[in-house]
Amino acid sequence: MNLLLNENNEMKKELNRAYIALAIVSFFWGTTYIASRIGAQHIPGLFVSGVRQFSSGVILVSFFLLKGYSLPRWEILKKISLQGILLLCIANGLLTWSLEYISSGLAAVIAALVPLFVTLFTLWLSTCAKISKWMIVGMLIGLAGVVTIFSNYLGEFQNKTFILGVILALLSTLSWSFGTVYTARQQLSTDILFGVGLQMLSAGIVMLIICGLTGKYVNLADAGYHSLFALAYLVVFGSLLAYSAYVFAISKLPPALVSIYAYINPIVAIGLGWLLLQEKMNANMILGTCITLLGVWLVNRESKKLRYQQSWRN
Repeated sequence: MNLLLNENNEMKKELNRAYIALAIVSFFWGTTYIASRIGAQHIPGLFVSGVRQFSSGVILVSFFLLKGYSLPRWEILKKISLQGILLLCIANGLLTWSLEYISSGLAAVIAALVPLFVTLFTLWLSTCAKISKWMIVGMLIGLAGVVTIFSNYLGEFQNKTFILGVILALLSTLSWSFGTVYTARQQLSTDILFGVGLQMLSAGIVMLIICGLTGKYVNLADAGYHSLFALAYLVVFGSLLAYSAYVFAISKLPPALVSIYAYINPIVAIGLGWLLLQEKMNANMILGTCITLLGVWLVNRESKKLRYQQSWRN
């Protein structure tokens, strides 16, 4: 009896930590849109992402190697590298690149498509996916709220560079969504944070090689104070803190639940843009924020209900 109680307590603690990790992702990733936008205005976006992931990967991998960890066998390393390529090299790389052409707020709006695509990929890859109709309704409500916030961007689609930025962000969202579902389905024996470091390192190496071959790089010594500060912020808060929290959350919570961070990120980006960059805040944005939060609440409620039903049947 005591053993069962201890196991239940440990499960609750683990679940609480997962929710805290999700909260970290929801807030800090909202701030990284602004930091990435600042960096991508003076440094090629793909290079910003490459340096960010490579630096973060070196720090994390070095930490675990110094603690006595060994590199995983080749089969596991290939899976970790694929996760890094999907989530960081393609998804984050293209998103940061897109910020050369579109605003941080619009990039956050496009990234808010993640929950919808996660749902579609989950249904595609699993014949017994536990997603209710009300969860889908909640995702669509949240998406409608985000679209409402930035409906004034529709008039800019006549600009070719703007369209390129939107396409890059959409491809990023697709890769991130598929990578999220793929990562959640992989049960690897490697320590979670060690695996995160290997993902970052592999993705960073690939992106820096691409930047070197295409000439999309600069001398960081000439990048300027604001760009270097933005890059440092992305390394510490965007990667080491938030991405580590994301991988932990996705390993403990359903992908559809974790993906609701994409609804909260635009709210954070809007608020900080208003406070730090003097971006406009109007009734349309406030209304969209309320609609978005309604969708987040509905998805969260349905996810809890499905988990309860599944545990009761087991």
